Amino acid sequence: RKNTKRVPSFRKLLRTSKIKLDNKLKNKQYKQRSAAKKYRKEQKKLREAVRDAISRKPFPLEECKKKQTAEKREEEEEEDALPLDMMDEDDLKLMEDLAQQASFLTRDLSSNEPVHVKKRKSESVIDKYEKVPRRMQTEPEKELIHLLPIKDKGGIIPQTMEKPVLSVARDEEEDTEEMEEAEDFNEEPLPVLTPEEMAAQRRQKLQERKMHIAALASAILSEPDNSIKKLKELRAMLMEQDPNVAVIVRKLVMVSLMEIFKDIAPSYKIRPLTEAEKATKVKKETQKLREFEEGLVSQYKFYLENLEQTIKDWKQRKLKKSNVISLKAYKGLAEIAVKCLCELLVALPHFNFHNNIIVLIVPLMNDASKMISELCFEAVKKLFKQDKLGYASLGVVKVISGLVRGRNYDVRPEVLKVFLHLRIKEVELQKDSEDIAPKKKFMTYKEKRKHLSRMQRKWKKAEEKLERELLEAEASESKEKKLKLHTETLNIVFVTYFRILKKAQKSPLLPAVLEGLAKFAHLINVEFFDDLLIVLHSLIASGDLSYRESLHCILSAFHILSGQGDVLNIDPMKFYTHLYKTLFSLHAGGTNDDTGIVLQCLDVMFAKRRKQVSQQRALAFLKRLSALALHVLPNSSVGILATNRVLMQTFPKMDLLLDNESQGSGVYLPELDEPEHCNAQNTALWELHLLQRHYHPTVQKFAAHLIVGAPTEGSGALSLDLSQRPATELFEAYSMRGMTFNPPVASVTTRRKDTFSQVDSFIDEELNKQLNKQLQQHISETVVHKPLDFAKHLKESSLS
Repeated sequence: RKNTKRVPSFRKLLRTSKIKLDNKLKNKQYKQRSAAKKYRKEQKKLREAVRDAISRKPFPLEECKKKQTAEKREEEEEEDALPLDMMDEDDLKLMEDLAQQASFLTRDLSSNEPVHVKKRKSESVIDKYEKVPRRMQTEPEKELIHLLPIKDKGGIIPQTMEKPVLSVARDEEEDTEEMEEAEDFNEEPLPVLTPEEMAAQRRQKLQERKMHIAALASAILSEPDNSIKKLKELRAMLMEQDPNVAVIVRKLVMVSLMEIFKDIAPSYKIRPLTEAEKATKVKKETQKLREFEEGLVSQYKFYLENLEQTIKDWKQRKLKKSNVISLKAYKGLAEIAVKCLCELLVALPHFNFHNNIIVLIVPLMNDASKMISELCFEAVKKLFKQDKLGYASLGVVKVISGLVRGRNYDVRPEVLKVFLHLRIKEVELQKDSEDIAPKKKFMTYKEKRKHLSRMQRKWKKAEEKLERELLEAEASESKEKKLKLHTETLNIVFVTYFRILKKAQKSPLLPAVLEGLAKFAHLINVEFFDDLLIVLHSLIASGDLSYRESLHCILSAFHILSGQGDVLNIDPMKFYTHLYKTLFSLHAGGTNDDTGIVLQCLDVMFAKRRKQVSQQRALAFLKRLSALALHVLPNSSVGILATNRVLMQTFPKMDLLLDNESQGSGVYLPELDEPEHCNAQNTALWELHLLQRHYHPTVQKFAAHLIVGAPTEGSGALSLDLSQRPATELFEAYSMRGMTFNPPVASVTTRRKDTFSQVDSFIDEELNKQLNKQLQQHISETVVHKPLDFAKHLKESSLS
């Protein structure tokens, strides 16, 4: 039977409040309960009636007739005393007719009790059933529909129309036919398919689903305003129930919806309309736009809920009742869901529900699955890099801080390393409003006198003044907003770092904390500098840190002192001493990667604090770094020699180490850990002669450059490619992580050609030597024995 009830429209469902929906559900449940209760009562009465009918014994019909005749005689005897002459013939006839009815005979007229009392006690169930009047099967009463009346001269004429009534019998016949057809269909055995046929059938189904998805997606993208229903239809395909193609179809629908939302989402956040805005009349275009925005937000919300539920089902290892998808397939679905969420996190930071996506993504950074955690890391890094103002970054930092605190600091170090990609720099915080304001060229006084009249100059002056004020106000407002957001973000970051330094010093998060402090230390408030330097030195002195962690402590301390810490009168000699003492921990093995941090420390310690560094300290570091360059890989050697070049150019008396003669008293003590007292001025840089024979050509160039005193110009100067690049950049450029050699090694054929050319040149040199020797012998013999012939030969050769 077809359901004639109209399905409510999508707009009506959206406008229906939650309270109304709850009331409808409660009413429906109450009706179902009352109907079930009524049905149970009727069944109970029927069972009792049947039980009562079985227990009672029915009387024979003859005894009932005898009883009725006896009662009739008694009544006739009583009625003999009545004056029958006073009754009409009609009344007598009526009395006779009533006397023939059983109900009239069985009724006790002398009793004052109600008629139905004795009936209920005496009558049986069968008698009750027999006394129910039979009704003929008639046509159902036709229901009338009242229409609008017609008014004429005679008055108002009501108009009605018969409501069409469907034939119940016909519907029942159709239902029975459908049931019979379904039974016949179920009785037919399903055909057994071969694996090849099953694979072909699956490919066909999959192709049909793909074409349907593509058609819906193209229709939505072509007309987004009129395609909310198609968007809903496409989202409904996330619940694909065919087990053969369910996994692939759901993945395709997830990715398709993600791309569609990226394309059709507006560049602003859609807010819900107020009651006053809903009540006001607007244009058709505005109403259409409102309906589109409302439907878009609703479908986007449902889509995000589907993605979240997919991830939760995989995390909880929970199967649905339908069992369409296995537990193994749920992992692939969850990975696709995470990819879609990461894409939306980066692509739509301005749109609705962005904070909800952040709350979903950030905990997955600490997931056990490496693939999912890396996807989330990369998404958050991209978000930090492209976030110019800072709203999204602030939201992510808040969630990460809450996650670290909620897990009691038991998270992966990579979660905190994400803070290193925040776009918060000293330049952005310290820019003036004049620098931020866009530069606009105004006319000079001479140009105004030349091109404008007096009145025009007056108007132009007032206009330029107004423009200047507007530009300054706009620049200061954007600067203040950005500064406020950056300050709040950094406060949360530093609170997280300081909590770990205070409560979890032996946590694996400590390296990430120290690395973060090294980057953002110059932005810390000056009030915390003393306490922070004491904590960093205590961490180094404890000996519980690894070499890399101690380097981060040193780098953090010098970043603090090189920024706002310049005003503080603090001598970080203990940090210089620790770095000098641990330099030989670097080697060509696993610690070679730590050379980059050492180069950063040296740059901050010497180049940026040149006025606070003594000559003895600089000489000691120069000598030890030259010795270290012999023990590390080529990229580290290039970086160290580039640092030595900076030291020789920054401090004027570094050329003492290029002379063999000692300067002053004392002997160089290389094993002493105090750079101020090791007498480095009494030694020489003999390591540079060994580095000149290094197998790496760039190391050879740097060594030859330093031997001649690191000149900035002339024959011993370096090329611009090497001289203008910092040490850390050279260290990364000549890295051998990818098993590559920079510059590339010559091929075998090239080396053979070089070898053959060397052999040929050697042979030519030997032949020339022998020829010259023979020629000299011949000349000497000619001069001694035949001087006249030799003079004649010279004369002829000079003439020729």
